Amino acid sequence: MMKKTIPVVGMACAACSAHVERTLNSLQGVHSAAVSLPGRSALVDYDEQVISPEEMKRAINNIGYDLVIDEEQSVEAIEQNEYSLLRRKVILSWIFAVLCMAVSMRWIDLGAKNIVNQVALLLALANFICCGRAFFTNAWRQLVHRSANMDTLVALSTGIAFLFSVFNTFVGEQVWGSRGIECHTYFDASVMIITFVLTGRLLEEKARNSAASSIRQLMGLSPKTAHLVQGDSLQEVPLATIKIGDTVEVRAGEKIPVDGIVTSATSFMHSTGVYVDESMITGEPTPVLKCEGGDVLAGTVVSQGKFQFKARQVGEHTALAQIIQMVQQAQASKAPVQRIVDKVALVFVPVVLLLALLTFVLWWVVGGNALLPHAILSAISVLVIACPCAMGLATPTALMVGMGKAAQMNVLIKDATALEALRSVDAMVVDKTGTLTIPNQQIDFTEADDLSFEARETLKPHAREAMEILQKQENIAVYMMSGDRHDTVKYWAEHAGISHFYSKVLPQDKENLVHQLQNEGKKVAMVGDGINDTQALALADVSIAMGKGTDVAMDVAQVTLMSDDLRRIPQAIRLSKQTVQMIWQNLFWAFVYNLSCIPLAAGVLYIFGINFQITPMWASVLMAFSSVSVVLNSLRLKYKK
Repeated sequence: MMKKTIPVVGMACAACSAHVERTLNSLQGVHSAAVSLPGRSALVDYDEQVISPEEMKRAINNIGYDLVIDEEQSVEAIEQNEYSLLRRKVILSWIFAVLCMAVSMRWIDLGAKNIVNQVALLLALANFICCGRAFFTNAWRQLVHRSANMDTLVALSTGIAFLFSVFNTFVGEQVWGSRGIECHTYFDASVMIITFVLTGRLLEEKARNSAASSIRQLMGLSPKTAHLVQGDSLQEVPLATIKIGDTVEVRAGEKIPVDGIVTSATSFMHSTGVYVDESMITGEPTPVLKCEGGDVLAGTVVSQGKFQFKARQVGEHTALAQIIQMVQQAQASKAPVQRIVDKVALVFVPVVLLLALLTFVLWWVVGGNALLPHAILSAISVLVIACPCAMGLATPTALMVGMGKAAQMNVLIKDATALEALRSVDAMVVDKTGTLTIPNQQIDFTEADDLSFEARETLKPHAREAMEILQKQENIAVYMMSGDRHDTVKYWAEHAGISHFYSKVLPQDKENLVHQLQNEGKKVAMVGDGINDTQALALADVSIAMGKGTDVAMDVAQVTLMSDDLRRIPQAIRLSKQTVQMIWQNLFWAFVYNLSCIPLAAGVLYIFGINFQITPMWASVLMAFSSVSVVLNSLRLKYKK
């Protein structure tokens, strides 16, 4: 099985992402697919022997969207081009909108009413062709595949307003005037709907780019070029041309381009080594000395001196690339609550279409032909205001910001389920050696029993502070377990401020304790770093591995601490609580918005004698505002402590 994050182009709302996800999941060979609307990506788990990315791309093209599977194709460049095109459309659409309003409201006096209507018609038509064409082509594709999304609502509402206005422009006086009904056109409303929807999308894209800034910061850690050693000379080459086994030179202040092993090093502080700042990867502020044979990581910075190294991992296989991929996959994953929202989004647009039709029929039945224009406008308002964008953005934008903030804290969270589960943890099992303490690679193990506890190992910096925060502020019961002898375990438990501890335990004992605590109704997190911790890690509700631990432990764990600073654990728990709180806030306001605005757009207040109704133009403003407000609310996470 292959798990891959693939960029998706063309999605505009929750119904879009739900349609793409449903299509991918229906393909033979795709085990699972999760599509993120704000991330504009699909996390696909598939069998390479059964289906290829090209086949997935064809299937998604058939429903009106696209997958970017060419690795040489820059996703950032595609997104930037789309953003620039959208910005040009918004500017042009506002020009058409202002002109159309000026003509329709007679700010510019063109004389006869018929002339005014015909000029407004031409301006609206030009706006449709130049700025709003995509709404209609996408809506047609959705119709062909028996689906509907936001484009369907926009195309229907603007199309109906435009066609009704065209009818009134040429034959309205004969049809309505003879019956004593005043004839109006609504070209300005159709233009303003498209203008406000496009403006909302532009603001949403800008805010989404801010939400995705953490990924761009991680990507920016890699340099674009490298100094390739060729004999006695250096050649600056693109990063993509570096191969495993190539010798690369890096100097003070430069970023290391790929993972490798040092072959020679020199600096004014050390004759055979250089200091490298690895804080952006590990979170450790102190530069690390690298001598011949030492490992270096892509994205880290040479503090002083220069050295040469042989490339060991390049491209998507470097540690930095793996971190970026993990964060991207985590941001594309879905929290359990999002599954419910996706199901709602799939049926929401058809329900809105029925509500709009019902609104039209009721107004027409109640008022007859005299209220036919009002019935049409009411239906248009319902179509515009009920866009499910806010619902679709509520969960994934909060998750995207939360995951990105965790990555900046040097905490890698594998999926949304883990981020959501962290907030519920009330018991934590912690391994001792390698997790709470750092063993001493310099003592003779045969003499270890004769040495003091402090000589054998050292408590990690801030370990006691982290345990106190977990127990006192987060109300989490902490249990320390170790295979070490009783007096040693007791000593370090006391120094770490942990009252519950177990000594001489086997891997099965750690698993048994996790199971016992779960049977008592507790949500258990397991923190470990070794192979002997993997059984307990796999069973725990939330599994946390140390970044300097074994690969097996990190593979099993849902959360990886890239730093030895254990204070990151309570920070991650607080971030989880803040993120989930933000999700529920977003969902609450998104649902309240639709539940309150749809009746107002339909004109329900007239029943109570209140002469108020949301017009199509204001409906488009409110619809755009709802989506932008959800994204902006999620961005508040970036600035919370």
